[in-house]
Amino acid sequence: MRQAVSMVAHLGFRLRALPSALSRSLSSAQTKIFGSDRVKLMESLVVGDIAELRPNQGTLSLFTNEAGGILDDLIVTNTSEGYLYVVSNAGCWDKDLALMQNKVRELQNKGSDVGLEVVDNALLALQGPTAAQVLQAGVAHDLRKLPFMTSAVMEVFGVAGCRVTRCGYTGEDGMEISVPAPGAVRLATAFLENPEVKLAGLAARDSLRLEAGLCLYGNDIDEHTTPVEGSLSWTLGKRRRAAMDFPGAEVIVPQLKGKVQRRRVGLMCEGAPMRAHSPILNVEGTRIGTVTSGCPSPCLKKNVAMGYVPLEYSRPGTPLLVEVRRKQQMAVVSKMPFVPTNYYTLK
Repeated sequence: MRQAVSMVAHLGFRLRALPSALSRSLSSAQTKIFGSDRVKLMESLVVGDIAELRPNQGTLSLFTNEAGGILDDLIVTNTSEGYLYVVSNAGCWDKDLALMQNKVRELQNKGSDVGLEVVDNALLALQGPTAAQVLQAGVAHDLRKLPFMTSAVMEVFGVAGCRVTRCGYTGEDGMEISVPAPGAVRLATAFLENPEVKLAGLAARDSLRLEAGLCLYGNDIDEHTTPVEGSLSWTLGKRRRAAMDFPGAEVIVPQLKGKVQRRRVGLMCEGAPMRAHSPILNVEGTRIGTVTSGCPSPCLKKNVAMGYVPLEYSRPGTPLLVEVRRKQQMAVVSKMPFVPTNYYTLK
């Protein structure tokens, strides 16, 4: 895949203020892992408990290295068709593919039953309060029975073989639709015929994911960040923690019980927007950290950001300073998400 739908996604409207918005994915790669040892392969690379996933259930997980650093974040779905469906970042595609292919060869050489297939699909994200209503008009599947982080293969507005996953990178209800590349433009056009749907570009998606407290790989997490430092401890499966059988476990698991030197935190301020690389200082003016992502929040009418600070400065409510355009301004450590999420669950 990694080809985009040939449309210009240029609207900067707030997705929460729109009924539905459609974005094209320039940033994902899709893979199938099959064979009876597919879970064994995936659990040799990621921190999550893949074995516990129910049919068609997915989870966010992390590729990690032996030093505990995050190589990439990805979604792994245990499909009812007998394979694992993996969506990772196209920006990390070369290293992710090499990582998986090398492990496939290693296990195959040991007699394991496992294989890998690159999927030549596009990915469309339909997100927003009425996303399900818009999509329901084009599918036979009852979307009320498709909760957050589950998926199903279905025909969508006449395009066969689409995998619809109830998830997204916005904090809102919505679906990511893996569509065979030849049908991508047709499907996007069908969505846009509905006046409820507007195009949403990467800037709109970035403000949405930041308001939801979601990480951007390469900015907020990277090979030098552990899941605990990145406030992503929840991705570590309970069984995996006990077994300590994932890459970097000897570094990561002790961090769960001990203290880490730094943490990813949310920041909020008024005045000029905080941006990536802005210095974070304590109230005495000593630099203690760096902003990794930041933008004005259209919902809150304030500036929000994420960054890393020493553990002693990570408590919500802690006053700090942020240097923006060589001027210091007050900021405060804030809980994330900044804006409550609206994921669809059956609870």
